[in-house]
Amino acid sequence: MAKQSVMARQRKREKMVAQYAEKRAALKKAGDYQALDQLPKNASPVRLHNRCQLTGRGKGYMRHFAISRVTFREMALNGLIPGVRKASW
Repeated sequence: MAKQSVMARQRKREKMVAQYAEKRAALKKAGDYQALDQLPKNASPVRLHNRCQLTGRGKGYMRHFAISRVTFREMALNGLIPGVRKASW
């Protein structure tokens, strides 16, 4: 499990990106890069990092499920993910 401070920082960035999304789009369309530069750094979507929704793990992230590979494996083996089962051939 990731540190709570790391997960809190990520949530804070997500809120800020959503808050400034409209303004960023308008400034980009107008080509006003000086005003765009005045926005907070955390308002940029580039600063977001995909993290597991359950554990906060930053590596081994599976986009389709929005969880890490470790969590995915545990949940799949316990039958918590519909339509997913262990392969055998």
